[in-house]
Amino acid sequence: LINGTSGEIALSVDTTGAVTKPKQPAFSVHKNGTTQSDMAVGSTVDITFGTERFDINSDYNTSNSTFTAPVTGKYSFSVGLRLAYIDADSNYLVLGIVTSNESYRYIVDPTDTMTGDPDYYSITLTALADMDASDTASIQYLQSGGSAQTDAIGNPEYTFFTGHLVG
Repeated sequence: LINGTSGEIALSVDTTGAVTKPKQPAFSVHKNGTTQSDMAVGSTVDITFGTERFDINSDYNTSNSTFTAPVTGKYSFSVGLRLAYIDADSNYLVLGIVTSNESYRYIVDPTDTMTGDPDYYSITLTALADMDASDTASIQYLQSGGSAQTDAIGNPEYTFFTGHLVG
């Protein structure tokens, strides 16, 4: 199927019946070794992702670490965040996928899950978000209490943000 306006292929079906949509919004970004050190306590911290593995349709902005929905639809997002040096005396940690319409959050109580200040701790979160055209999605972290010693590790295998238009 060819887009009548631009003449580009909008939908393709191969001989096996596989359907591809070359302009379907999808992205995968990571920190590329850049660690955010000693993140603030008591306020949200934007987690930055400055390197794209891919960004079909160019909807992810690495300068502000934000995805902008090009069309209205349902979007699937996933984030993996590897933390280091968490203060086990903190009250709680929250990882969030934050969109223009809704926040999707995961909370951890370090006193229930950790002994001492762990060298590393990974949190993952997924969400299916209803977004309108021009809505945005980004990743935030919050630590309540304790010391500002937690780092978001920049290893691309553990700290990443992905998303795509489901329909």
